Amino acid sequence: MRYCLIVLLSLLVVFPVGAAAQLVGNPACPGEDVFYDPGNGQDIIVPDGYKVEVFVKDLNMPTDIAFANGRAFVLESGTGLPGRCNDNSLPAFGGKFSASNPFTPDLLVFNMAGHLLAGPLGKPTATGGGFQPDGPAIGLGFEHNFQGGTLFASDSNQGVRGAPGTGNNTSRLLTVHPGTGVVTPFIVGLPTGDHPTEQVLVKDGWIYWSQGSATNSGVTGHDNGAGGNQHDIACEKITLSNNTFDSGDGHHTSGYSNHGVARPGAVVPAFEDATKPGMCTGAILRARIHTAHPENTIEPFSWGYRNPFGIRFAPHDHALKGGLFVSENGEDERGARPTNFAPDRLQLAQQHRNGKPDYHGWPDRFGFLASTQAVFNPVGGPGDDNPGAVVGKPVLPVLAFPPQPPVAPLALQAADVAAVGHDFAPDSFVHGIVKKGASLVSREGDFGFSKENGTPPEGHDIELVNFSKPGEPLQLELTRFAFNCPQADQVRVPGMAPICLSIADQAFVDQIRGINRPVTARFGPDGALYLVDYGAVRDFGQGDADAGFKVGADAPLVVIPHTGVVWKISRTGGKKGHGDDDD
Repeated sequence: MRYCLIVLLSLLVVFPVGAAAQLVGNPACPGEDVFYDPGNGQDIIVPDGYKVEVFVKDLNMPTDIAFANGRAFVLESGTGLPGRCNDNSLPAFGGKFSASNPFTPDLLVFNMAGHLLAGPLGKPTATGGGFQPDGPAIGLGFEHNFQGGTLFASDSNQGVRGAPGTGNNTSRLLTVHPGTGVVTPFIVGLPTGDHPTEQVLVKDGWIYWSQGSATNSGVTGHDNGAGGNQHDIACEKITLSNNTFDSGDGHHTSGYSNHGVARPGAVVPAFEDATKPGMCTGAILRARIHTAHPENTIEPFSWGYRNPFGIRFAPHDHALKGGLFVSENGEDERGARPTNFAPDRLQLAQQHRNGKPDYHGWPDRFGFLASTQAVFNPVGGPGDDNPGAVVGKPVLPVLAFPPQPPVAPLALQAADVAAVGHDFAPDSFVHGIVKKGASLVSREGDFGFSKENGTPPEGHDIELVNFSKPGEPLQLELTRFAFNCPQADQVRVPGMAPICLSIADQAFVDQIRGINRPVTARFGPDGALYLVDYGAVRDFGQGDADAGFKVGADAPLVVIPHTGVVWKISRTGGKKGHGDDDD
């Protein structure tokens, strides 16, 4: 009996209680199952004075959340990551226009207690209604924030990026009726490539949105629909370098050009091949909302980013003086111009007084450093177009010279943390290590293209960004605010960042009740921080072998539906409510 008890206890260490019953998979790809048990976030550590709980769970790839009139609106993205397992037309998902297809976008409506009131709304229909079926739908926001008004969203028809060219220029801005879910196109024909139209917000009669880069690092390669997807579009006139990039198939490609098109030294006009003037990639764009033809008012506000994602205006009494705070995802090691260990960036976007966008250095500046710095040399990975030709080779410039002096980032992040959505903390959230004016940044984590970024690894967490006081020299202080840590290993000390006595990464890998892929962070009208967690995704496994896909044919990514969560992080004491509302 004693021997049996020892064996049983050892099994419980390896397989937590109920683990077998908590396996969730992708119906199209048996064998890729993951552990899923959010519990109530017991294995997420936060600083002293804060608590975590589940707001809603079992979601299908949620990407954003908005609040108005005592309700929470959650956007589910649909297909958004490449891989054969994520094809919404597969029979396992009940048909492309099935109301229960987890890989098509929709909107869910909850009360502030997390109870479902309506949805899924806006599901795609065979006659073209609703969101676009292939997604992703990413951005969501009310015109007047918590006071409601028009509800705006973004979507694309990018799909799994496996059908060359079919998703090009399919990104849209939309209005969504919050009661019926009726989706109405607002601006169409926006670029769609490696990164589509992403987050949205409205300020002073303008809608702003983050428009991702069409490629990984400025060159259209095999990772862009086998070379068939669209090229990046410049926001102002540029001159290409004499460098072309070899994809290993006899195709040499210049930057900002279609795959296989070499045009060294060419002068490329702004908005080349865009469906409308003002549309470009790797940029923050904006358009007027109170006009019959908003598409004719599009203009670049800021550009020169690889993948700008999170956008939020700082309060006017902030060190950033009401400026637009932007999170930017760095380059991956993949495609025709693979880049290793490029950092993510935090940026301040500021349009020039003459209406010209400022410029942040991409694709030839990765943060503070030129692309040719040896730290960025590729080491060889499964996503490289031509591994033998690029390993150890400097990442050569795409442009002959920058179109204007680049603006340096406010701060750098570790490589591959995927800094995405963020929001400024209301005064009611300020406590301990969270200072007035702080921003909370969700960091989605790597997709296995490169080795882990450190020990402990960063990503799959929330970062706290504290700023200096207005009037003082601008300084940023970066701290991990919330991250996975087994409950027994958590240490909280008043006035200090949380401490974990062990190392944990994604929840599904470590079989804990925690975060997988946090995509955005939004403060609600109750002053709590709502963290939108996309759910479990199996990847190349370069960073963590246990996160990798089990079947080689399932590459590069396997999304596991019904594992999305919205977490709620709130003060355990002090005043409640948002406090201020500058957006």
